[in-house]
Amino acid sequence: MDTMELNQFWEQLKAELIQALPENAHPWIHPLEISGYDKGVLTVVTGQIMGRDLLRRNHYKQIIDVLKKVTQNPNSDLIIIYDANAAKSLKKESEKLQKKIANAAMKEQAMENLSYMQSAANLNLKYKFENFVVGENNKFAHAVAMSVAQKPAEKYNPLFIYGASGLGKTHLMQAIGHYTIFNNPKLKVKYTKTEDYINDFISNSRNSKDQVENMSKFNRKYTNIDIILIDDIQFIEGKKKTMDQMQHTFDSLYNKGKQIVITSDRLPKDIPNLTAALDSRFAMGLMVELIAPEENNRFEIIKKLAQDNGLIFEENALRYIAKNFSKNVRELEGAFNKVCAYAEITEQSLSLKLAKEILKCDEAEEEISFDKIAEVTSKYYNVEIEDLKSTARGQKISTARHMAIYLSREITEKSFVCIAEYYNKKHTTIMFAYEKIKKELSTNKELSSATREIKQALKLI
Repeated sequence: MDTMELNQFWEQLKAELIQALPENAHPWIHPLEISGYDKGVLTVVTGQIMGRDLLRRNHYKQIIDVLKKVTQNPNSDLIIIYDANAAKSLKKESEKLQKKIANAAMKEQAMENLSYMQSAANLNLKYKFENFVVGENNKFAHAVAMSVAQKPAEKYNPLFIYGASGLGKTHLMQAIGHYTIFNNPKLKVKYTKTEDYINDFISNSRNSKDQVENMSKFNRKYTNIDIILIDDIQFIEGKKKTMDQMQHTFDSLYNKGKQIVITSDRLPKDIPNLTAALDSRFAMGLMVELIAPEENNRFEIIKKLAQDNGLIFEENALRYIAKNFSKNVRELEGAFNKVCAYAEITEQSLSLKLAKEILKCDEAEEEISFDKIAEVTSKYYNVEIEDLKSTARGQKISTARHMAIYLSREITEKSFVCIAEYYNKKHTTIMFAYEKIKKELSTNKELSSATREIKQALKLI
C-alpha cells in the first residue's frame, strides 16, 4: 500500500474498532497511529504505555477479529508499539486542544457578556470598529478611540469626542464598549445617554423614605464600573443639581483610575451654563473633533453599507448619493436607505436613474477647497498665496491670513487640525485667528464687507 491507501485503510479500521469495542476502550484507540501493514501484520504506535498494555491485555482478541473482517485475512496479527516521541506529540496535541477549548470558552463568555451589555446598557451591535469607515475627517478620532479601547485609562482620560449631529460620535463611543466587552470581558462597561442619567438622578433623588437607599443604588450603578460612556453631555446644561451629581460621578471614577468617555455636539466651553468644575474636568483629558466626511469618504460609507447588505448597485448611483448628501452620515445613510427601500419594493436594481428619480435633488456644487479659498482671499487682499502660509507679520498679510483661516473653517467645516496642516501653523494659532475674525465681524464693517465679497467670489452668496 502507498501512504494514501494506508491512511484510508487505517481510518476504515479505526471506525470499525470504535464500533466493536466498548466505550472505555475508545480513549486508547483514538491516539493510535498506523506505522505499517505487511503480510497481514498491522503495526500501530501509541504514546500511552497504559493504553498499549490495556489494549493488549483486554481487547487483543476483539481487535484481531475486526482486523480479519476488514482485511479478509485469517492470519492477521497486531503489534502495538510505545513511542516516547509519540507521547510528546500527543502531549502537544492535548495542550493545543485544551487551549482551543479555553479560547472557545472565553469567546463564548465574551459573547454572553456582549449580549448582556447590549441589553443592560443599550449598546447597539452595529456600532463596532469593524464597520466604522475611516477617512480624513475621522482617522485621528478613530485611532484615539481604538487606543482607549485597547488600554483604558492609561492615556486619554477623559476622552471627549465632539462634533455636529450624525457624524459618528455614538458609533465610536459604543465601539469602545463592544471592543472592551469582547476582548476584556472582566471589565465592566456602561453606556448611558445624558438624558437617561438626568432622569435617573431626578427619580432617585426625590424626597422619600427610601431616598438615601435610592441614591446609594444610583451611585453604585454609575461608579462600580471600569468604563463609562456618556453620550450627548450638552443636554446637562443649566441643570445645577444634576451637574453637581455628575461631578461626583466623574471624580469617583477618575480617582479610581477608571476610563471616562464623553460625547457632545460642542466643546465644553460652548455648553451654556456648564459649571466651571465640569468644564475643567471635561477638558483635562483629550478632546477630538469629528467633522463632516468628504465626498470620497461618503462614497466609501454607503458602498460598505451596500456590500454588507448584499445589494447589487451601480457605482455611479452611489457616487450621486455621496455627492448630493454632504451634511452628515445620518442624512447620507437616510438617502441611501430610501433608494434601497424603493429598489427592493419595486424589484429594481440600485441604478443612477433610480437614485435620481427617488431623491430628486439638484446636482450639488463642487466642494470648495482650501486652495480655492486661499486663491480668492489672496486675490482680494492683493497678496501672494504663499504669504498666507508664511510667517510674515505685515498688517495686510496677517488680516488676509486670518480671513482665509476663518473662511476655511466656516465653509469647509474641516477641523482646526486639518486647517493647521494646510497653512503650516500650530493648531492653537489657527483657533486664535478664527476666533479673532469671528469676534470682530459684529463690530468691524470693513471686515464684514470683505467676508461678504469673498463669499460672493466663491459663489456662496
